[in-house]
Amino acid sequence: MSTSKKEYKRITVKTLVDMKANGEKISMLTAYDYTMAKIVDSAGIDVILVGDSASNVMAGHETTLPITLDQMIYHASSVIRAAERSLVVVDLPFGSYQSDPKEALRSAIRIMKESGAHSVKLEGGKEIKDSIKRILNAGIPVMGHLGLTPQSIYKFGTYTVRAKEEEEARRLIEDAKMLEKIGCFAIVLEKIPAALAKQVSESVSIPIIGIGAGNDVDGQVLVLHDMLGMTHEFHPRFLRRYLNLYDDMSNAISQYVDDVKSRDFPNDEEQY
Repeated sequence: MSTSKKEYKRITVKTLVDMKANGEKISMLTAYDYTMAKIVDSAGIDVILVGDSASNVMAGHETTLPITLDQMIYHASSVIRAAERSLVVVDLPFGSYQSDPKEALRSAIRIMKESGAHSVKLEGGKEIKDSIKRILNAGIPVMGHLGLTPQSIYKFGTYTVRAKEEEEARRLIEDAKMLEKIGCFAIVLEKIPAALAKQVSESVSIPIIGIGAGNDVDGQVLVLHDMLGMTHEFHPRFLRRYLNLYDDMSNAISQYVDDVKSRDFPNDEEQY
């Protein structure tokens, strides 16, 4: 299988399927604002996820549950204005799709129309099948999300690895095949055993993007603030920190404070 990297001017849902077929891994990161999205897009990321993780890293909530549809649209609009190459996927927030397929469609339409996003992501399998089908029938691309689904944290009671037991693993594989069959263009698998993730990836033709799901899937996603080291309390096994911006930014701000207090800033060359 080829692993050559093709140059794409614009990533689409079809591009991702082609990348899987060609053996090219898919890179995906979160972004929630224009400035960061501009950097991420320019660096060559394939997919930008406007995640409901904004509830955690941008708003300081303990879970993803409090963020609203209006807030997701605000973040998505900011990211869309920056994205020139990346495919932009937006999470439907908790409460906007689970109970009523019509409400799910209204929520997805609002995101697409008001933000200009390219697609939406929903957490869950057969229990939200009707909502996903309703959205897909309207022509809106959908990315699935299985395994650890943070919007269901109070049901699980913990952020531990999912689908370690045979029955849950079987249901996950069935859900993945169902999501492919009804028309999802890709699936995120979060925090499941690597061997199971490999089995899922090999059993479907759509891309499987992992977070804490090993290297035998079709791509990887991380929260931007985590991989840049802007957060420092979060230490899951799957997280690789590519920078330590928490310390770098803290040191820079402390230096600025010292320079202002000592009247070193601004100097003669920094004023009019």
